[in-house]
Amino acid sequence: MNVKKNDNVLVIAGKDKDKTGKVIACFPKTHRVTVEGINIVTKHQKPQGQVTQGGRIQKVMPIDVSNVMVICPKCNKATRVAHKVNRVTNDEGKSVRQMVRVCKKCGAEID
Repeated sequence: MNVKKNDNVLVIAGKDKDKTGKVIACFPKTHRVTVEGINIVTKHQKPQGQVTQGGRIQKVMPIDVSNVMVICPKCNKATRVAHKVNRVTNDEGKSVRQMVRVCKKCGAEID
């Protein structure tokens, strides 16, 4: 998945189109993400004993990852994500390859 936790994203489809938010959780197996303040549903809940109170509660539900785009922190635009390989030297002096996410519009690193 090109989207990670704590990324700022723009919703491009669905009932919350053109809203932005921060990714709270990612679910790679189902290709879904939970975004703060997006896809809020009302759940009718029964009281569970004396501890939990019943009623209507607002709950954030996951949205498909194909319906969001990452917002580049440098150019502040919704963009597709490219992957670039950087060569970094580790503590032992050996060259190690490191995958980095890159903005398609301005070329800045997203990570």
